[in-house]
Amino acid sequence: MLYQTKSFEDGQWKEKQDSIADEEPFQITLDGVPIAVLMRTPNSDLDLVKGFLITEAIISDLSMISRVDLESKKNHALVFLKDDVEVDLAKLKRNIYSASSCGICGKASIESITLHAKPIVKKIDFSPEVILKAPLLLREKQALFASTGGIHAAAIFTSTGEMLCLREDVGRHNAVDKVIGYALSQGIDTTQCFLQVSGRVSFEVIQKALIAKIPAISAISAPSSLAIEFAVASNIALYGFVRNETFNKYN
Repeated sequence: MLYQTKSFEDGQWKEKQDSIADEEPFQITLDGVPIAVLMRTPNSDLDLVKGFLITEAIISDLSMISRVDLESKKNHALVFLKDDVEVDLAKLKRNIYSASSCGICGKASIESITLHAKPIVKKIDFSPEVILKAPLLLREKQALFASTGGIHAAAIFTSTGEMLCLREDVGRHNAVDKVIGYALSQGIDTTQCFLQVSGRVSFEVIQKALIAKIPAISAISAPSSLAIEFAVASNIALYGFVRNETFNKYN
């Protein structure tokens, strides 16, 4: 979106148009029950819905979805499950609210997620060359970041360094949900891939990767202490500060 603004350059104010990343609320309703409001960048909404439902352990498989209506109401996703699928709608009525800067995190989420996902069993060795190349490939394909300078990205890479999908969003967790939603929809074997993110790694990113059975995460910036602890407990390989031909491996 273009905004009229002023910039201070060479000691004086100048009128200019600035490209700004879009952010709009997005409500997800499951069989008539509102379950979440996400602050997201409007694109790849179907991928976002599918990824969110999986990575928050609301459903265990995309085949449980009958249909998703994105057309009836702007910034709303009406999700309908198949008749033989049962979820605890009373529990979901807590109406999860997720801001763009952070998602659902904390002790309660850790306890909840460990009930739904077991640690990664088979670890994959990703070569340093592949890990170092991924952020460069990510940056080359970040069209929205190139125009706005204010948006996160996530991508799924194979063990040989091929980028399978990339998504951008004002929320890093939304970008992760979008790529996971796409990958699972396309039948991509996530157990043989790693997740590359453009910023830091928080607990929620580890949480979502574990649910999607992704064995490794690479980040341009730093992980949080809770992210490291959860990655170790989940047997997920965690790479941080992947830039300038160097990186750290935390477990």
